Amino acid sequence: MNTPFCGFQYIDDRGPGGEPAHAPQSPPPSDSNLLDAYSRAVIAVVREIGPAVISVVGSHGEGGGVGSGFVLTPDGYALTNSHVAGGRRKLRAITPEGDALDAELVGDDPATDLALLRVAARELPFAELGDSEGLQAGQLVIAMGNPLGFQSTVSTGVVSATGRAMRGEGGRLIDNIIQHTAPLNPGNSGGPLLDSRGRAVGINTAVIAMAQGLGFAIPSKTAQWVVGELITHGRVRRHALGITATVTPLPRRLVREHDLLSDQAVHVMEVVPGGPAHEAGIRSGDLIVSVNGRIIAGLDDLHQILSGFRSAGQLLVTILRKDRLVEMPIELRLGE
Repeated sequence: MNTPFCGFQYIDDRGPGGEPAHAPQSPPPSDSNLLDAYSRAVIAVVREIGPAVISVVGSHGEGGGVGSGFVLTPDGYALTNSHVAGGRRKLRAITPEGDALDAELVGDDPATDLALLRVAARELPFAELGDSEGLQAGQLVIAMGNPLGFQSTVSTGVVSATGRAMRGEGGRLIDNIIQHTAPLNPGNSGGPLLDSRGRAVGINTAVIAMAQGLGFAIPSKTAQWVVGELITHGRVRRHALGITATVTPLPRRLVREHDLLSDQAVHVMEVVPGGPAHEAGIRSGDLIVSVNGRIIAGLDDLHQILSGFRSAGQLLVTILRKDRLVEMPIELRLGE
């Protein structure tokens, strides 16, 4: 007969074979085990790329604001925003260690808000440009920079969308902007937007005031083209038709008669002698309604098509001239 002992019943916790029914508790995890894959990815990128991120300030006597940038090559080429460099020839690049290095403006391109610097140093840590074309909504991105004077600040988020458009300082439309959720503040401009492998897929350029989680970056594909132009030519060469133009409404009669898909067109006001439009036979007073089959309802439409050409090419321009539709091929050439 079993007799209770002190009012408690003994419970045998051994299994059928005599082994304990419950495995012993594992030891507490170490700090490294507590880091999830997301954290490990961010930490690795920060350790690798952090030394390449710089503050960009005006040199003595130059004045101006403070922004961010990052070194592209070990011999000192660095990227930042055009609105950070501000056309100033002499600047300083301040490293995360606090070293102030002289820097020169190689060239800037307000139309894409990008500027290329040459830092007076060698064997610098650098970040490589990645492939912005492969970005997908929801992809992890990491923003690095020096916002509000705080050195080596890191924020993370995801790609919200690609293919956005926004206006540069000169009013020209910048295409294929990356929208992301990594928090940005004044001073982040010009810093890199990185993927989980530490490649710069964008250059942070703007945040919308009074909005939550809306940051924007120039894609690395655009930056690669701009850098090549600035190094080779000192400026970015672009295609131009050689016209001055404005937007004008089309009479309803012409829209119906020609089955046009827009009630606006680009009105050619003046044609530059010797330019591509002049050589193709475009005249003052012509109305451009489409180019290569794409509707032209405004100057932005025309700029977008021209921006898509990185070398010489041909456009098929459809115009309205004295109520008649006329197709005219135009040979493009890069501006000298």
